[in-house]
Amino acid sequence: MASLAPALELAAKAKTPFPGASAEYDQARQALLAQEIELRRQMTQLVEQRRALPDGPVIAKDYRFKDPNGAEVGLAGLFGDKDTLVTYFWMYGPQRERPCPMCTNLLGAVNGNAADIKQRVALKILGRSPVERQNAFAQERGWRDLDFVQTVGDDYARDLGLINDDGTENPALVVFKRDGGTVRLFWSSEMTREMADPGQDPRDAPDIASLWSVLDLTPDGRGTDWYPKLSY
Repeated sequence: MASLAPALELAAKAKTPFPGASAEYDQARQALLAQEIELRRQMTQLVEQRRALPDGPVIAKDYRFKDPNGAEVGLAGLFGDKDTLVTYFWMYGPQRERPCPMCTNLLGAVNGNAADIKQRVALKILGRSPVERQNAFAQERGWRDLDFVQTVGDDYARDLGLINDDGTENPALVVFKRDGGTVRLFWSSEMTREMADPGQDPRDAPDIASLWSVLDLTPDGRGTDWYPKLSY
């Protein structure tokens, strides 16, 4: 593998796009750019490390789901013609009048890329509410490219620890791979609330929610007391 140029050396090639910047701004921005380059490299290394994970456990339990057509299928039936299945369990159980705003915000962004994602992998949104109820909300939001699936019974949600003692739910991002006739876990989000740093909401790294990625570019950042809503 070719050696990489030092990040500071690459950052020195940048030029502030507008005139009039102070020397202090240029120096601080160059130092920040070097850190951004290092982060990009670390993210690339992280992706390669994820792809190199050994085979995960076989999913032996016969979890059942109702697919977008209302047919009952097992986990393998959600793959279609793909060998990889990306699933997101969203907080829209039958006890909720309306779905979780944070899940809704995330899925709105995913919907915008879903047609492209599904060229490469299977993508299914799992929920405890009937498919018809999930689809009705999707139509309200104008989502056209997400495939909603109902979990039959609560085995899947309970085994993954997604139902709390008070009946509330937690989300889950899980990726499965098909190995012949066998379904294995490839990767799941495992940064739990207990792993959050002080003063921060629990989140993954990188954060796949585009809302927060955009706000992180702004002077005030994502803040500590603002969250998306279903309507404004």
